[in-house]
Amino acid sequence: MIIQNTVSDPLSNILSLSELRAKCSVRLQAGGRWALQFRPIELKFNVVRWGECWLRMDGMAPCHLKVGDCFVIARKPFILASGLDVEAINASDVFSHAGASATFGVGDDVELLGGSVSMVGPTATELLDVLPPALIIRAESAGASSFGWLLDELDREWQSNQPGAHVMSNDLLRLIFVRALRHHISVADAADLNWLGALGDPIIAAALRAIHGALDKPLRLAEMARMAGMSRSGFAALFKARLGRAPVEYATRWRMHVAASLLRNGRGKITTVAASLRYLSNAAFGAAFRRVHGKSPGQYRRDCSTAKLASQK
Repeated sequence: MIIQNTVSDPLSNILSLSELRAKCSVRLQAGGRWALQFRPIELKFNVVRWGECWLRMDGMAPCHLKVGDCFVIARKPFILASGLDVEAINASDVFSHAGASATFGVGDDVELLGGSVSMVGPTATELLDVLPPALIIRAESAGASSFGWLLDELDREWQSNQPGAHVMSNDLLRLIFVRALRHHISVADAADLNWLGALGDPIIAAALRAIHGALDKPLRLAEMARMAGMSRSGFAALFKARLGRAPVEYATRWRMHVAASLLRNGRGKITTVAASLRYLSNAAFGAAFRRVHGKSPGQYRRDCSTAKLASQK
């Protein structure tokens, strides 16, 4: 059997380092006149199983949701309600008594299934920043049915207590998130996609694959321009216009994200991590790391260890 090396995939690389973690899976049945306010940890995925309701958020026109509609909320508080003028109470008060499955109001006019996600890895900000506050995937849209099915599977795994259920839940969340990103790419204006839009530019996408696949051999601007068949100045201008960063700056930032992931997960000493990224000295590595993360590699690792211990209490 011959196993070929896969081509570097920048989006997969960034997703891997974001470290998505399933925090909960919940069901809500509601009826009559009702409204609940939710405050996502970082991301919340939802699907309307039956019935209909309204999604309300500051800065966005109210959105009417019907059966099969899915939505993703990034960081921003939102309200689910039976109407536009119903005063909301905190959903946490309802679920604190009901657990993972809550009933609110009178009757069961609507049911929603949701999953909450945290991102603890060094590339979380890059992913959250490319999402709109609310991403709506209508039932008639391509991919909506698979999105809903994945949320169903997430709910079953989360509630199952079967061996490996948490790993399965995290893997399902990654699939859900990739589906949501692909939908966003297909419907959003190119100007709103940030670096996601650059993945559709053949020249920039090739440069990104080269950068993400060359951790042990940092690429210089001249090499990237040559691969693109452009002058250095022309390539640098195009790259910065699409990604908002100069090519060498982007490459350094990506390598420091990889370094942060290695340090966060205890994979080697600082000297070992620096050497794996072909830094000739710890001082040069530390200076680059501080520029990106605002702290030294040692402090970053200590802070991550402290945060992990606190989360385990």
